[in-house]
Amino acid sequence: MTAFVTPRPPLVTGFGSAVPGEMDQDGLWRDFFAEHYRTRPVARRIFASAGVTMRHGALDPRVEDVSGWSTGARMERYVGEAMPLGKSAVSEALAAAGLDAAQVGLFAVVSCTGYSTPGIDILLARDLGMADDVQRLMIGHMGCYAALPGLGAVTDFVAARGRPAVLLCLELTSLHVQPATADLGQVVAHALFADAAAAVVVEPDGSSPADVSGATRARRRSLQVRDVVAVTDPSTADHMTWDVTDLGFRMGLSPRVPAVLAHHVGGVVRDRLLAPHGLTPADVTAWAVHPGGRRILEVVEEQLELASAAMAPSYDVLNRFGNCSSATVLLVLDALPEEPGPVVAMAFGPGLTLYAALLEREAG
Repeated sequence: MTAFVTPRPPLVTGFGSAVPGEMDQDGLWRDFFAEHYRTRPVARRIFASAGVTMRHGALDPRVEDVSGWSTGARMERYVGEAMPLGKSAVSEALAAAGLDAAQVGLFAVVSCTGYSTPGIDILLARDLGMADDVQRLMIGHMGCYAALPGLGAVTDFVAARGRPAVLLCLELTSLHVQPATADLGQVVAHALFADAAAAVVVEPDGSSPADVSGATRARRRSLQVRDVVAVTDPSTADHMTWDVTDLGFRMGLSPRVPAVLAHHVGGVVRDRLLAPHGLTPADVTAWAVHPGGRRILEVVEEQLELASAAMAPSYDVLNRFGNCSSATVLLVLDALPEEPGPVVAMAFGPGLTLYAALLEREAG
């Protein structure tokens, strides 16, 4: 009688990231936003308390004020700025995994900040040397949490097809500086958001522990993708929005967002993600929480009763990169310590939607 062997979960085997030029928070306020919000004295306090020291932007408003640009002009600029960042991030992830671009079976690209047809998925696949039969998936306009459904999609492909996949999250929020208004949600968005590209390679776990190949060397940092869960509360759909306007994309942000997260995060993580695997928050060795803002991180820490050290990577990414929408949680995941054990990634966005993923870093 042949024993049935349950396939091992796919592995994240490589990370890569790329950012455009640096923009210091103090300089952005002093040299652009102080004048932009000269009639809103509270704006200075919002910028100072955002928890951000440095950000990166393909378009620096001190050099190019795009607040009056049409959406068409912004989309035209998106392609030119996105291509080198995406190519750099994916190339780094492939190199870390020891994988050639021609071996990729699925290339998924996440972005809510720009669109083109042919899309950057086609153009990047061409420039990176992916095969002409590579499958592609564009995930658009989901917002800050989109990396995790993207990770779920590429992981399902790898599990079903037994072929490697690449996920790229590429966001250029600097294209969407808005004209000054009295809306404090706009002030908060301008104080937090920044640009980045982040990529991961996901592969089947079919290698032998005794193998000494480059693929096995990469596995020392690998993460099993064990589960992805979500919850959406449509009754609060108006709390966070991302609207296409004639002057780019405009964020709507309610101060009630942290309270909604506080209501849901404990149940999602404890009951839907961890409990089915026989785990509790105390068993988790590392947390990659999307730093949507300082209050968001505080809510997660409070509701899950986490030690302050558990949130340090998220605060550090917020401080050094700001909120880079979908790319941010991948930046945090890559910054985690390599201690073996369960890892939880979480991200939040319009809907209101909360996504969480359970990963596992194996020893040695």
